[in-house]
Amino acid sequence: MAKEYSGSPKPHQLESKRKRLTWVLGVSGLCILFYVLGAWQTTTTPINQSEVYTTRVSCNINAPQAGDGELNPSSLSSSAALDFESHHQIEINSTVSLHEFPPCDMSYSDITPCQDPVRSRKFDREMAKYRERHCPKSEELLRCLIPAPPKYKTPFKWPQSRDYAWYDNIPHKELSIEKAGQNWIQVEGHRFRFPGGGTTFPNGADAYIDNINELIPLTGGNIRTAVDTGCGVASWGAYLLKRDILTMSFARRDTHEAQVQFALERGVPAMIGVISSKRLPYPARAFDMAHCSGCLIPWYMYDGLYLLEVDRVLRPGGYWILSGPPIHWKKYWRGWERTKEDLKQEQDTIEDIAKRLCWKKLIEKNDLAIWQKPINHIDCNKSKVVYKTPQICGPDNPDTAWYKDMEACITPLPEVSSSDEVAGGALEKWPERAFSVPPRISSGSLSGITAEKLREDNELWKDRMTYYKKIDGLFHKGRYRNVMDMNAYLGGFAAAMSKYPVWVMNVVPFHSNPDTLGAIYERGLIGTYQDWCEAFSTYPRTYDLIHASGVFSIYQDRCDITNILLEMDRILRPEGTVIFRDTVEMLVKIRSITEGMRWKSQIMDHESGPFNPEKILFAAKTYWTGASK
Repeated sequence: MAKEYSGSPKPHQLESKRKRLTWVLGVSGLCILFYVLGAWQTTTTPINQSEVYTTRVSCNINAPQAGDGELNPSSLSSSAALDFESHHQIEINSTVSLHEFPPCDMSYSDITPCQDPVRSRKFDREMAKYRERHCPKSEELLRCLIPAPPKYKTPFKWPQSRDYAWYDNIPHKELSIEKAGQNWIQVEGHRFRFPGGGTTFPNGADAYIDNINELIPLTGGNIRTAVDTGCGVASWGAYLLKRDILTMSFARRDTHEAQVQFALERGVPAMIGVISSKRLPYPARAFDMAHCSGCLIPWYMYDGLYLLEVDRVLRPGGYWILSGPPIHWKKYWRGWERTKEDLKQEQDTIEDIAKRLCWKKLIEKNDLAIWQKPINHIDCNKSKVVYKTPQICGPDNPDTAWYKDMEACITPLPEVSSSDEVAGGALEKWPERAFSVPPRISSGSLSGITAEKLREDNELWKDRMTYYKKIDGLFHKGRYRNVMDMNAYLGGFAAAMSKYPVWVMNVVPFHSNPDTLGAIYERGLIGTYQDWCEAFSTYPRTYDLIHASGVFSIYQDRCDITNILLEMDRILRPEGTVIFRDTVEMLVKIRSITEGMRWKSQIMDHESGPFNPEKILFAAKTYWTGASK
């Protein structure tokens, strides 16, 4: 019998194939139908694009006028919230979410955990080591909320805040009495006024800066970043701002009660800090200019160790400005209550150290003396034949600065091929500097970071800022002044914010790899290293807006994130705002903790849409104060 041709299907086989195809098409159609129905049921189509943001996060201000109010915490309870608890089946520990943190006693209202005056007494007084950071152990940390003074008010808006602050916010009159003759600060009824005076410029910082400008060019964009050592209430930094110079001011916590707190209340960048035995928490080659005005730092002691540290953080070609003792000692020696011989010896020692650092003394005129660091070390290396000490440091990383001991050697500059080449690379003038490629990136010094990655990061921040601005009132003029980025990366957030009347403290976790803080300074921005398992070197209520991108995913295995959130609460002023960016799981955990901290918050989608696993949590600290005694 002949075989049946295999290419001709039987009738029952054709019928079976038709049934299978019909079944597949039917199931696919039902899936599509139910997906569309589900999306329609859970999504309300907004009238316009901006409604997407106002309905989901409801960050409306109390008053309709732009800049006339704060992020309204009560408005963050909108029913349009993204309910990630139900959508992601995340188990929430009810004991955590229901825990409410009590207010601390009013005696802790101005606490600075790592610069506590009582704890510091236990440490060595040599080189003022007791004034350095000495943080409490984890079991010693407060698990309560730092209260604001009973009559706390929203600070004056910039630029008025440069000259005024409410007495009720910082109820300390000590400086107005102790520094009355120097015009640091005056009490006028219920407010403080800052005339702009300083220890060596009682007639005002503006005139003093004009005198400096006659000696070195402060305008034109070549000088952008500065550091003021022993800053007082930071009037020098305050008045440099109108010249587009951004100053990192620092002073120790000492008998001058709350001088750094006054600076930050004014809206001027400042930190608690001291030149002692540890490196300053800034990278090498960070500042275009360094300044000391009667700062009482013993530059002539310890074989010039403190000037060696200034040299480390100064950029090639940077300036060091000194006024006050011992400068112009022939005129002031009686008023300083020191002998001519003593003051002359001090100045001679400083001059000798500066020569050994290869600095050039540009000028000494009236009350000012200015030195300049060389642009490279070609001639300096030759001079070591004459000056045997200090030696050039070894191949240690000069940017390492977190709890790193100072070294009695000159920090080496990057090698150059000619005597007129700027070591490490020349910088663009400000404001072009903010978006040009930093030399640390163009030279390949930062592993894995290229000019293209910087460009992509800048574009990313354009999108993010557009998204943030669509949240009603978030960037109204005057709402924020002091801003912190807890994980700054390349400083993209700060660069994008540079067109607003704000300044940003760019924080780079000290263990970051690569370490990007040097590149941030090369962009004309400022910042510091930090370990977020410890308190930040500032007073309570000193920041208006905090940005925290990926911080908690980084630290979740390093320390208790509750302590980080309590630290954020300490440094955030009442009605201040926090923007968290992290995974859904982490944001839900953060939200469950902050609900017990008197914060109101809202989770919303990533700017690229709902399918991005990273989400955003907007939070507002509610207004409350401690009780009057």
